[in-house]
Amino acid sequence: MHKIVFGVLFGAMSLAQAASGFVFSAEPGPHGVGLRTVQQYDYSRTYKARIDVLTRQPSSGERARPLQTLIWYPAAKGGAPVHYIDYLRTVATEEDFHRPAAEIDKVTSTSISGIWTTLSAATIRGEEARPMWAVRNARPAAGKFPVVIYAPSFNASAHENVDLCEYLASQGYVVISTAAIGPHGRAMTMDLEGVEAQAGDIEFLVGYAQSLPQADAAHIAVIGYSWGGLANVLAAARDSRISALVSLDGSVRYFPELVRSAKYVSPERLTAPFMYIAARPRSMEEHATRKFDMSSNLLNDIKYADFYKLTMNPMEHSNFSSEFQRFASDGDRGLDEYTREETSLAMSWMARYVAQFLNAYLKNDTAGLAFMANAPAKNGVPAHMLMVDRRASSGLPPTLDTFAAGLGQRGFGHASEVYAEMQKKHPDFKLGDQVLIDWGYQLLRANKVKESIEIFKLATIVDPKSANAFDSLAEAYQQADDKALAIKNYQRSLELDPSNTNAVERLKTLHAGVTKPAAG
Repeated sequence: MHKIVFGVLFGAMSLAQAASGFVFSAEPGPHGVGLRTVQQYDYSRTYKARIDVLTRQPSSGERARPLQTLIWYPAAKGGAPVHYIDYLRTVATEEDFHRPAAEIDKVTSTSISGIWTTLSAATIRGEEARPMWAVRNARPAAGKFPVVIYAPSFNASAHENVDLCEYLASQGYVVISTAAIGPHGRAMTMDLEGVEAQAGDIEFLVGYAQSLPQADAAHIAVIGYSWGGLANVLAAARDSRISALVSLDGSVRYFPELVRSAKYVSPERLTAPFMYIAARPRSMEEHATRKFDMSSNLLNDIKYADFYKLTMNPMEHSNFSSEFQRFASDGDRGLDEYTREETSLAMSWMARYVAQFLNAYLKNDTAGLAFMANAPAKNGVPAHMLMVDRRASSGLPPTLDTFAAGLGQRGFGHASEVYAEMQKKHPDFKLGDQVLIDWGYQLLRANKVKESIEIFKLATIVDPKSANAFDSLAEAYQQADDKALAIKNYQRSLELDPSNTNAVERLKTLHAGVTKPAAG
């Protein structure tokens, strides 16, 4: 048995009394909780540099990105639970999967005493000894379950919100997390490269979920806390397979300059239902003193997704981590007017709202939807605990996908009408001629000639000076054996671009003369 665990398990009453006072009171769901640790690499990304900056020698070992992954899953009930120290020990192997046990002991002990410097040794040992819900390698429950990816805060480890992760597993979710490490070293970097590295980790886990027998990978949510609550927004903007977003006081609110620099992040690409759970609001005077950039706020711009904002009055930013609540001393908590019991209770209610939101949007559960629609008091929330703002989606975003869906309903023959209607509703909406030309050729290669003609026709409407669009339309007419319209459109393409040799050769094939463009 690990020496620290041995010491605390047999300390009994004195150590139990030394625990911090954090109580997670959300009731477990119908399932037991299993736990697995998987040590894997993302071989598509480099992590270690060719030369180690410390030794100035070539880097040794695997250079791919290490992703030690914790998996909590619905399981049969029963079995010996892990203790909190078991989660703390995973920190030592986040980068190096091959550390010996003695070195893991040393790193674990050093990291705990180095971070939680204001707590007594007895209190730390009391927390380490706490039994958790999870049972290592427990027998998985039968069935398929939606997937939740948890993205930790800046530099944080995968277990930082273990109470939330275990709770969601008990409620019927497969929960996956990996540490927030930097692009090329353990330290996260506070820049676009850093947050995109974590977004890449999320995308890796989306792919990894496909391999898990219990995972219903068609229903995936990403929960991000702080920095992870910026990374998950970037990931969702890039991957429409993410079905729901939860942000625990996420940095998407606090780093608008990084949001702006990730130009692919836009309201049109954020269509997954989104719940932002915020710390208690700061005053305008505090914002002015801190010189916080309030010139833009992506949360205000979200309009093509159901959006919820919960404000947790007893919680400052750090209180969204259950590890912080376990180990922070009273002087670290920054909430003099709230007791530990109140902040613990707030975290438990936060977890309930997360579960109900996921039930509503990943399981299509009517009770979850009703819970989210209720006033907090109707859900049994204590007075003054939290506030909820709701904003329903305004409909489908003005995108190529929405346009394609409209054609699916009304037919390709109505392409120009559907496009005009979308432009009337969204004046900034525009499909480039090249996008339409590429689409048209996909249809042509699939032998959907009539449909391709309609898309190429739209391309000539979108850009009536595009020689390429008329050339493509002529090719589709030629494949449809409509010689007259093929000739007409090849000639129009030549008028726009006299150097179009393809049109010249095609007209020769059609035994048609080349009409020279009018002078001037």
